[in-house]
Amino acid sequence: MTSTSLSSIPVALTIAGSDSGGGAGIQADLRTFAFHLVHGTSAITCITAQNTVSVTRVDAIPAASVVAQMQAVTTDIGVQAAKTGMLLNEEIIAAVAQQLSSHPIPNLVVDPVMVSRTGALLIDDAAIAALKAQLLPLATILTPNRYEAQILSGLDISTLDDMRLAAECIHQLGSKAVLIKGGGMSGALRGVDVWFDGVHQHTLTTQIVDTTNTHGTGCTLAAAIAANLALGKDLLSATKQAKDYVTTALRYSLSIGKGQGPVGHFFPLLQNQS
Repeated sequence: MTSTSLSSIPVALTIAGSDSGGGAGIQADLRTFAFHLVHGTSAITCITAQNTVSVTRVDAIPAASVVAQMQAVTTDIGVQAAKTGMLLNEEIIAAVAQQLSSHPIPNLVVDPVMVSRTGALLIDDAAIAALKAQLLPLATILTPNRYEAQILSGLDISTLDDMRLAAECIHQLGSKAVLIKGGGMSGALRGVDVWFDGVHQHTLTTQIVDTTNTHGTGCTLAAAIAANLALGKDLLSATKQAKDYVTTALRYSLSIGKGQGPVGHFFPLLQNQS
């Protein structure tokens, strides 16, 4: 089985959960791929019943079905980049990691969805252990938030130096590069990210957007990195351009529902209306 291009346009694969509210997960990923003129494909790992207020139900897809979706895409269409999001449990994580290990996809972006940006644990300890041992070493770039970085590094993170040290520690788990996201940081560090590839370290900043409608930012960032990698950008450039995309999408975030709305993935259309 091959993961090389069988298409005339770049193709990206999202391996993630479905968000019925449309703000995160595969819905956000596919919109992000489309914005970048990259054909989006998907392998759904779980189905969630959620909206802007809460998640009321989560149903796992059988691990064999997740792998079958991946195989269906890669054997026929070909994939230049992939991203993982919510993998939900140990069985799915192990199956996805085994498939990616035996049939590698270039440019793998791993969003290690373990803890929400507010600090709520999303998967159990066995799933976290499987993620660390089996999937992270396959990653081209890993994009943990503050709380996920604390778990992966074993460090408390409250300063920029903490983020830098954590990036170095996490890099030793095997990914080619690490991007520690500062969205969960406070004060001047809010939105400041630290990027490290084992040799070079960069502090990446963007303008802070004052909005409470931030649902899907982590998914969108990882998907945008994957899309830019599929387009042939180098890893650091892909990351910087993805951050710029998310920042602009936040400026046009959607005030929908009764809770936290999503970012505006289709902001060029919204710009034309203003």
